[in-house]
Amino acid sequence: MIIRYLDYVERLEFEIVQRRDEGVDVKEAESTFLKIKKRLKIETLDSLQEEAKKVVSQLASKPIPADLMDLEPDDIKDIQEISNHKESADAKAHSLDQESLYDAILGGWLGRSGGCLLGKPIEKYHRTVIREMLESNNAWPLDNYFTQVGMPRDLLERYPWKRRWGLESLRENIQCMPEDDDLNFTMLNLHILESNGARFSSEDVGNAWLNKLPVFEVFTAERIAYQNLLNGISPPQSATHLNPFREWIGAQIRADLWGYVCPGNPKQAAEFAWRDARVTHVRTGVYGEMFFAAVVAGAFIEKDIRKLIRMGLDQIPPQSRFAAAIEYVLQLPVEEMPWEEVADLIYEKFGHYHWVHTINNAALTVATLLKGQGDYEKTITNAVMGGWDTDCNGATSGSIIGVLVGAQALPSKWIDPLKNQVRSSLGGFDNSKFSDLAKRTQSIAEGLRADQGHKSHTSLDDF
Repeated sequence: MIIRYLDYVERLEFEIVQRRDEGVDVKEAESTFLKIKKRLKIETLDSLQEEAKKVVSQLASKPIPADLMDLEPDDIKDIQEISNHKESADAKAHSLDQESLYDAILGGWLGRSGGCLLGKPIEKYHRTVIREMLESNNAWPLDNYFTQVGMPRDLLERYPWKRRWGLESLRENIQCMPEDDDLNFTMLNLHILESNGARFSSEDVGNAWLNKLPVFEVFTAERIAYQNLLNGISPPQSATHLNPFREWIGAQIRADLWGYVCPGNPKQAAEFAWRDARVTHVRTGVYGEMFFAAVVAGAFIEKDIRKLIRMGLDQIPPQSRFAAAIEYVLQLPVEEMPWEEVADLIYEKFGHYHWVHTINNAALTVATLLKGQGDYEKTITNAVMGGWDTDCNGATSGSIIGVLVGAQALPSKWIDPLKNQVRSSLGGFDNSKFSDLAKRTQSIAEGLRADQGHKSHTSLDDF
């Protein structure tokens, strides 16, 4: 049986793309892949697995160019050594009282969920398709959850809603926050801290996955890493072994909880994110999680969006491809430009990446934050109208603005339909209330802060 993302023919296709992006010669592998594709017309996919696996292994074994490794290290000490984090307010004490801290953390949970739910039905569709769908029932520009009421039947046949929980995410059908990996990982990371404390390791992350997370609720890099973990391959090799998706968006969507528990401490949030990301990703994939974890942590103490983005950049290698993409967005006068013109430029610059790659989606998300300037609705709707990984980008941008403004300031139009409830196949988390998740998160955040007052190494072991 061939399982999606574990298929070696598929892996070969994307390993070629990955290695080319890393500056490795892939001509021989490309030629072999084209021959395999032709043979698929007369041979079964099963019969070609071993041959494709051999080529993937050969391609993956080629050394990474030294200059790339110098600019984009994987080890946390090397990352911190060349980053600008020393110039950042790494552990500025937030001034929030308990009530305000809870409101900000709850805002993050709810903001993330609303943005995710908005983008869920049309995930992966190109922005031109999304516009066509919305214009078909006079709903462009987007200002509410998607609905199929008034949408032409032929359009719905051409562009069906996402198979997994797409119908349940339409305005007329919403009962709560349906299951989504963007929320599963946020809850799972909460569990990891509650179970292991602040000294949790990447191995603890892997063990939590195997114990709590169903394998078919993970995708791309996560599914391959899951298989590697089952086969006894520990981090960081779990991220690199025959894993062509190692710089895609999967780690980036796991960033938020680390920021929620580190209010005002982007450096610690980024370091937590690094421990998590290295289970499944390398370089760009890792930096995406570190960057957004730092931005979320910064949102508790900084309201200026451009300064917030800088706080994220301070935690990652400044010469990396990821940092270059964010710097490109920052040099645009996004705030003064029509959103469609901003999106055009981002697609022109980064449209060659796969729709679930880290770089293009991170660039689009940063642009939505700049354009929204703290307005929750503008931020999440622009993120979703921008296409690509719509639920992930809506979730990340919504989370940051949720922390920034707090739960009480979030528009009821987006939050009330959630009914303070999230569904999940994650062990022990189905039908969780966002209010409870926020309280548990606050408890960890306060424990970390108290611990920082009397220990040089943060720990939750005594809590």
